Amino acid sequence: MTTFYKKVGRKYVPVREYDNELQDAFIEGSHLVVVKPGHKSYTYNIDPNYVAVLAAAMYAKESIVDAIVKASELKPKRVPFTQEQINAWETLKESFNDSLFSVYQDSATTIAEAGIKALTEEVNKRLHNPSVKHAYEQFLLVWKLTKDESN
Repeated sequence: MTTFYKKVGRKYVPVREYDNELQDAFIEGSHLVVVKPGHKSYTYNIDPNYVAVLAAAMYAKESIVDAIVKASELKPKRVPFTQEQINAWETLKESFNDSLFSVYQDSATTIAEAGIKALTEEVNKRLHNPSVKHAYEQFLLVWKLTKDESN
């Protein structure tokens, strides 16, 4: 176990303990670990049939979040038609500093579809790698073979 200290005045005070063996210990089952620069995530006790989808979702998380944020931006109920209306709309937005400027929001379905689209785009980028493509084809085969199972 390692103890971490923080300097408070002239003294060092223990603030946290870290146990590498405990941190990296896994319970029984299947788990997904995704490591990216500055980020590590663990998904515990998953169904191995979903690993490809979960891994793709983890790697595409930032793209999905960006797509959901963009799809959930607040919009006017109707698009302004004249230049005067456009100018008035922009002036109103500026006066609110684009903060809490709400008129309506897309439905949860539209937002989810934006997330799925981002995931699809991320997966399509990765499918150019032959190993990824082969793993994806195996995943689809297993998916189709087990799709009709009721359990």
